[in-house]
Amino acid sequence: LGGTPFFVVEADEYDSAFFDKRSKFVHYRPRTAILNNLEFDHADIFPDLAAIERQFHHLVRTVPGDGLIIHPQAETALARVIGMGCWTPVQTTGAGGQWQARLLSEDGSRFEVYFDEALLGVVEWSLTGQHNVANALATMAAARHVGVVPEVAIAGLSSFKSVKRRMEKVAEVNGVIIYDDFAHHPTAIATTLDGLRKQIGDAPLIAVIEPRSNSMKLGAHRDGLPGSVTQADRVFWYAPANLGWDLAATVASSSVPTEVCDSLEAIIAGVKAHAVPGTQVVVMSNGGFGGLHGKLAKAL
Repeated sequence: LGGTPFFVVEADEYDSAFFDKRSKFVHYRPRTAILNNLEFDHADIFPDLAAIERQFHHLVRTVPGDGLIIHPQAETALARVIGMGCWTPVQTTGAGGQWQARLLSEDGSRFEVYFDEALLGVVEWSLTGQHNVANALATMAAARHVGVVPEVAIAGLSSFKSVKRRMEKVAEVNGVIIYDDFAHHPTAIATTLDGLRKQIGDAPLIAVIEPRSNSMKLGAHRDGLPGSVTQADRVFWYAPANLGWDLAATVASSSVPTEVCDSLEAIIAGVKAHAVPGTQVVVMSNGGFGGLHGKLAKAL
C-alpha cells in the first residue's frame, strides 16, 4: 500500500534478558504492530495460552509511545494482553471497534470501510471470507499510521491479488475446481470453508485436511475439528501413521459425511468417486501434502 513499510524491524541493541527463553519477539521492536488474533498453538513450545499471552505482552512493551497497536475488539485473549499494561496508542477493529466493515456481499468480496463511524470508501476485491475482511481493516489502520491516506489504501486493497496457499486455485479439471489453502487448525479451517461456502452457494464442497502441525500431532486442537467443517458437504481426513492419537474417533461425531484415510491414494479415490462438475475441493495443510493437488488433478 503506497510502498511504505510498516512491519517490524530488528533492533540493533536490546536487552534480551527482558525475555524468557521461549520468547519469539526478542528481535522485534515495531513502531506499528498488528495483533491479529491469539489462541493456543505451538503446543510443543508453550504449555498453555497464558504463556503465549505473556510473550505477546513482551512485544507490546517494545512498541514506543508514538507507535500504534492494532487489534480486533472482540479478541478476548488480546484484550488480556493489553490489560497487562500498554503505554502505546491502541486502535481496534471489527465489531465494536473504531475500524469497521459493513458487508455489501455475503462472501466478503465487497464491503464498506468505516473509521470512527465515518465512511471511508468501498473495497471490491477477489478475496472472500470474514477473516480477510478483518485483515483488510487492520492493514488500513496500519497504513494510515505510516501516512497512507484511506483512499490510496482502499485502491490498493481493491487491486490486491491473494498470495499463494490462501485459497489458491491450483487446477480446474472437468468442471471440478481444486484449491490449496494453508489452514491447519480448527479456527482457520472453519473460516476458510465459511468464506468459500458464501461464495459458491449450494455447489458441492469437499474438504481434504492434513493434521500436520506439531500442535495437531500432539492433539492440542482435536476437540475443535468436528465442528470446524460444518460448511463442507464431505470431508476427507489424512491420518498418517505417526499421528499419535485416534483421528477417526475424534471426527466420528462430525455432522458432515467423513472419511479418514491413511494414504493419498485413498483420498484421491474417495474424492474422484464423489466429485461431479461444479464441485469445489479445498486441500488444507501447512505442508506440501505429498503433492496431492497435482495427483488429484491428474486423477480427475
